[in-house]
Amino acid sequence: MLYHSTTTPSHRVDLKEAILRSLPPDNGLYMPDTLPVLDPAFWEIWHELTFSEIGIAVADAFFGEDVPPQALVDIVEGTVTFDAPLVTLGPGDHILELFHGPTLAFKDFGARFMARLMAWLTRGEDRELTVLVATSGDTGGAVASAFHNVPGTRVIILYPQGKVSGLQEKQLTALGGNITALEIQGSFDDCQALVKSAFLDRELSERLNLTSANSINLARLVPQTFYYIHAARQLPEGIKPTFVIPSGNFGNLTAGLLAMQLGLPVDHFVAATNRNDVVPEYLRIGQYSPRPSVSTISNAMDVGAPSNFVRMQALFGGSWDAMKTHVSGMTFSDAQTLAAIRTVKALYDYEIDPHGAVGWLAAQKWRATHPASATITLETAHPAKFLDVMEAELGANCLEIPERLAILAQREKVATLLPADTAVFRNWLSS
Repeated sequence: MLYHSTTTPSHRVDLKEAILRSLPPDNGLYMPDTLPVLDPAFWEIWHELTFSEIGIAVADAFFGEDVPPQALVDIVEGTVTFDAPLVTLGPGDHILELFHGPTLAFKDFGARFMARLMAWLTRGEDRELTVLVATSGDTGGAVASAFHNVPGTRVIILYPQGKVSGLQEKQLTALGGNITALEIQGSFDDCQALVKSAFLDRELSERLNLTSANSINLARLVPQTFYYIHAARQLPEGIKPTFVIPSGNFGNLTAGLLAMQLGLPVDHFVAATNRNDVVPEYLRIGQYSPRPSVSTISNAMDVGAPSNFVRMQALFGGSWDAMKTHVSGMTFSDAQTLAAIRTVKALYDYEIDPHGAVGWLAAQKWRATHPASATITLETAHPAKFLDVMEAELGANCLEIPERLAILAQREKVATLLPADTAVFRNWLSS
């Protein structure tokens, strides 16, 4: 299969180029020339399939023309080694727990799949692959874990100074080995802009063999479609879910739209954001106005210029009317988010993290006007990753910290401080 740029559709490349180079030279994003649809035979048995079997079918639909069947089976089975269970809080009110992987965040699915696919694409080569990633919280930790000490790779993580939680920062900065952390004096949008600038410098990108681990890379998005199908099959047959997605860079929501394109029966999507409401504003008035992000307690969603918006537009043929038919946007304040954390604990004895709390608020608002809906809110990270916020609302020792997170707390942070300056960053890369 070939992949084209959202900016210049005539610019087309093969799978290896799309995944390893990540970003087209025109600053668009790669999309498959043909969006796959799963065979009707799959949808006749999908409720009986395992999580891995779902993943293998989806991966084959996207990559089966270029990757042999056994290689895809190995990649998927090496990725999906943990579950994504559906938890029911009340009638029609469901939570999809995506934090059971090694770094306790939904990004583990994409990062682990991408690391394995890249290893297959570069098999037999002796050039070092440099993985560049900007993170607003969880992406960096998942990528660091997936690529840590993988031969032939080095990982460079850019994160905004003072804008990730303490334990998230340790996941980025305390592994060592082939993982390097850059603490950028700016916002996530600045980090993302620096990463894109490196890819648009084609000489630098080729010389350093750069690839991206952000959701600009299709290899991050495709495995996220697995858990949408896995979630829907956990509902009683015949119920079409409304997915409620805490949204920042909108990769997760784009993956849900790809799942619907594959044939998954979906009633609706709700994009739940904090004060960074660029996409909800677009869905409301039809005008897309990216702007500098603002800091909130749901820091992974602090994105003012979401990259995947252009993919969302592409999936709906650039039509605002078509997009708003399938996607609604809602935005909530920090005060509302904190209140939701307390409410969910009081009503259901369930600890929900600040990102999931934004999603849960949107689910309640949606069902207030659509009472028959079955909402599935994506709980994207373990609440222990936001310990300061959780303990301030629910009291000290309200959470049991998973061991794989607790052991990081005592490790030393190692990071290089850089300004949000393109020339300085490129000079650092070159050196």
